Amino acid sequence: MQYKRVVAKLGTNLLTGGTGHLDFSIMSSLVEQVAQLHQQGYEIIIVSSGAIAAGRQKLGITKEQKGIPFKQVLASVGQSQLMNAYEQLFSQHNLIIAQALLTRSDLVDRAGYLNARNTLLALIELGVICIVNENDVVATDELGEFIFGDNDNLSAMVANLVDADLLTLLTDIDGLYTADPQRDPKAKLIPRVERIDAEVERLAGDTASAYGVGGMITKLEAANLATASGVTVVIANGRKPDILTQIAYGKSIGTIFPPRTSKLESKKRWMLSGLASKGKLTIDDGAVLALKKQNRSLLPAGVVDVDGEFQRGDVVDIFDSKGNHIGCGIPNYSSQDIAKIKGAHSDEISSLLGYEYGTEVIHRNNMVLL
Repeated sequence: MQYKRVVAKLGTNLLTGGTGHLDFSIMSSLVEQVAQLHQQGYEIIIVSSGAIAAGRQKLGITKEQKGIPFKQVLASVGQSQLMNAYEQLFSQHNLIIAQALLTRSDLVDRAGYLNARNTLLALIELGVICIVNENDVVATDELGEFIFGDNDNLSAMVANLVDADLLTLLTDIDGLYTADPQRDPKAKLIPRVERIDAEVERLAGDTASAYGVGGMITKLEAANLATASGVTVVIANGRKPDILTQIAYGKSIGTIFPPRTSKLESKKRWMLSGLASKGKLTIDDGAVLALKKQNRSLLPAGVVDVDGEFQRGDVVDIFDSKGNHIGCGIPNYSSQDIAKIKGAHSDEISSLLGYEYGTEVIHRNNMVLL
């Protein structure tokens, strides 16, 4: 068994067959694959889109309407419809399902993160198939113009949360292409992406659809987060027969993103998720070298700029002078303190502040690098 714990994200376009309402034949096929893998000892968590589409179907609304409250109404009506469909399909395989509605704010707090983790792991232990969705009824920023809160990124957060081995992002296309395959007949599938860089992001473009929230860009964001936490990611076409089982068996299908690190312990995964980030530090090239090549702590001398307001013990993102996100950490000092000591030598901290919490702005043990 190459992968044991699998998070399967099922996109709106996949579950609706591109029609705007749930396609039960597609859902039935996917549920059958999950049941088969479960029987073979795999641990599966589903992150499912489709609540808004189900609500639109139930209310008989075909015209697209703008506005977050309207989408929240659709999600509120559709969530029960979506879960009812899963309940019917999984009961045919004698499997019990559970529902977990999450928002980013649920996971920002360390205690909330651990509570969600413990619940999901307990459900896995009981053999229950947990179906996760964003709590669209209250998560306004997730439904707005910003697509950070789509279910692609949620699935990466869940994979991060439960220490998954594999995240499958199942959609209605075969994977990442060299160009848009619907417009360019010469477009070729990219079978493997070792690292997500600017060139790979450029290939993705923005293919958000009328019914789905995220396009290929958000899938790359999700892959970036998950692979940095030690999770293998595969983007593939969920309409292909036995697609989920074949990916879980280790077959080369779609586009695979291998993990960029070994499994990180829970605290570091939480930091890396970006859920709790309260601010940003920009550091100079010398500090980047010390952190990346020499495994050093971040000293005040290497800090160039401070953004945001945060307290000591909060999580902050770390950027280099070119604006590249290189990691995150838990600082020993507040944003106000760091603004006063940035660029200074460590032995000057006490005289500048009148107190000292250590010679480092961020200790190596409280830092995760991308």
